Amino acid sequence: MLPTYVLARDHLQRAAVILQGSDSRSRQLRYIIERTVSLIDEFDVEPSRSDNVLDFAAFRARAVSFD
Repeated sequence: MLPTYVLARDHLQRAAVILQGSDSRSRQLRYIIERTVSLIDEFDVEPSRSDNVLDFAAFRARAVSFD
């Protein structure tokens, strides 16, 4: 996970802890923040690669499909 996402997740988790009130708005905001944190955790960023880099796994998969 990119450092930016880790930092954003940490900030949101701290905000959720601050919103421990029992009123309706606090609960709604806490739910939104917790859901956003879970979406960040689920997000998988593929590492960027240059155009001149060969992905051997993808190459093998394509080669097998041609046979």
